[in-house]
This record gives sequence, C-alpha cells and structure tokens, in this order.
Amino acid sequence: MSNQHQKKEGEFRMARELISKNATKSVYRDGDMAIKVFCKGFPKAEVLNEALVSARIEEIGGINIPATLKVEVDDDGCWAIYKEFINGKTLKQLMDENPDKLDEYLNQMVDLQLTIHSKTCPLLNKLKDKMARQISEIEELNPVNRYDLLTRLDSTPKHIKLCHGDFQPENIIVKEDGTMYVLDWVHATQGNASADVARTYLLFCLDNQEAADKYMDLFCKKTGTDKRYVQQWLPLVAAAQLTKKRPEEAELLHSWLNVCDYQ
Repeated sequence: MSNQHQKKEGEFRMARELISKNATKSVYRDGDMAIKVFCKGFPKAEVLNEALVSARIEEIGGINIPATLKVEVDDDGCWAIYKEFINGKTLKQLMDENPDKLDEYLNQMVDLQLTIHSKTCPLLNKLKDKMARQISEIEELNPVNRYDLLTRLDSTPKHIKLCHGDFQPENIIVKEDGTMYVLDWVHATQGNASADVARTYLLFCLDNQEAADKYMDLFCKKTGTDKRYVQQWLPLVAAAQLTKKRPEEAELLHSWLNVCDYQ
C-alpha cells in the first residue's frame, strides 16, 4: 500500500466514528450519514438486495425509516451502503436504562409493529417461500422433522402483510422527541403477521423471558389474536433461525422444534 493511500485511509477512518462491527460488516457515522461497510468479498447481490428492500419500504410511506442515499464500492473494494443517520437511542438502551418503563415501551413497540403490519409491499419476497428455503437448508434436521415442518408451513394461511423479519428493540431508534425509526429491513418479506410476531417473541426469549411473555400477551390483546395461533409459528421460526448457526441460541431453538401442541 502506498504512503498516499495509507494517509487517505487514515483520514477516512478519522472522519468516521465506528458505531458497531461484526464479522461481515462495520457501521460508521459520518456527520448526518450512517455508512454500512461490508467485508471484502461479501456477495454483491446481498448488498444490492438490502439497498433495494430498504428503498421499497421507503416508497410505501407511513413508516419512519432512514433514507438510503447511495451504494458504492470504496477504495478497498468493499461495498458500502450510505443512509441517513438517525440521532437517538435504541429502544433496547431505553429498556435497559428504565426497567420501570418496560410496559410503556412494549406498548409503543407493539403499536409500531401493528403499523408495519398494516402495510403491503407486493414486490417483496414471500415469507413462506423464504422460510421453506431456510428449513430445507438445515443440515441437522432429520428427514421426518423437515417434512413435518414444511407440511406445517404449507398449511398456514397465505397473507401478504408487510413483515420486518427482525423486529426487536435493538432495531428501533427513538429520537429525543419520541419519534421511532425502524432499522435493518434486509429480512423484510410479505406474509403472515403472526410469523413476524413469533420471531420477535423468539428474539425476546433469548434475552428477557418476562419481556417476551408481556410482548406476546400485549400483541394478542391489541389484535384479538388467539395466542395459540401465534405459537404455532414458533417451531417454524425456530427452525429458520437455526440457519444462522449461533451456538448460544441452539439449545432454546431445538427445544421448540418438536413442540406440536400449545395449551
């Protein structure tokens, strides 16, 4: 690497504040922009699909989402998505800082999710198709369990509601004035709202069982949904989540795979 390139790279990093980082991407703040930089070699199709899905959600209207500004390849050959930076705290931070306000925050969260479910986006992938692919790819499932899960999935109603796919407190930014923005739409699909709720319940269970149960009860109360209708999706979303291969989640997810009936 030339001295000039090293200097440019140093200036690039100094101008940006690292917000978060994992094995595949780093997120930086640069003024009023949030820049998600993917690792070198990350599939181009996945980057462009993420930007496309976000743009489609923007076009719907009625949901606060950071605007996608541009997509480009940086000097290192890494793909990057530039979005509007939303200044605030995540709902997860607020829940941790104010445990006495958990019920209030959950109420706001469910209302926000219901707003999402009230929308449609016909150009998105179908949730049932995505889950069928995920279940088919899980190596540790024996053929009998795989067939059972796919049969259950096929028998579920065909809905076309907008589903976020990763709706959790960490993906909600709350501004100082209380306005909520929803982040990370890469997993968005059109499908059954109860499947989306089951996934949020699962994510809560991995962190806070009390909050998970309150969330489920609140959603069912607000929508008049029988809890068993949501619970029938738990083995399916657990199987789909297994494709992420996170060791810390394996025990809980496997415990849900063979659950057929709920009281």
